[in-house]
Amino acid sequence: MAKLKRIRVFFCAKLQATLMAMLGLIAGIIYSLGGLIGELTEGIPLNLGTILAFAALLGMPALFAIVGFATGGISALLYNRATLWMEGIEIDPDYDLILQIEENNQG
Repeated sequence: MAKLKRIRVFFCAKLQATLMAMLGLIAGIIYSLGGLIGELTEGIPLNLGTILAFAALLGMPALFAIVGFATGGISALLYNRATLWMEGIEIDPDYDLILQIEENNQG
């Protein structure tokens, strides 16, 4: 068993920002298409609100990424501080699915 005692703060922040940006893109697609479909089914002509809803395709991923970067960095800092008092997370590399996939692809 290996123990994870430290997390690189910038790496964790970038990873969290990337994951949250993808989630923001999905949320932006749902938001913009939901408004479009809602107006088309009601017979309302497209207006400025619908056009601004499509700006969510750019705005939501950016906003989610900023929040994800901040929370990822803060959580890594808190984890690193907490491991001063605790032992860290135990990791068993033999049962790690990602490591097994990489080993299978190499050999």
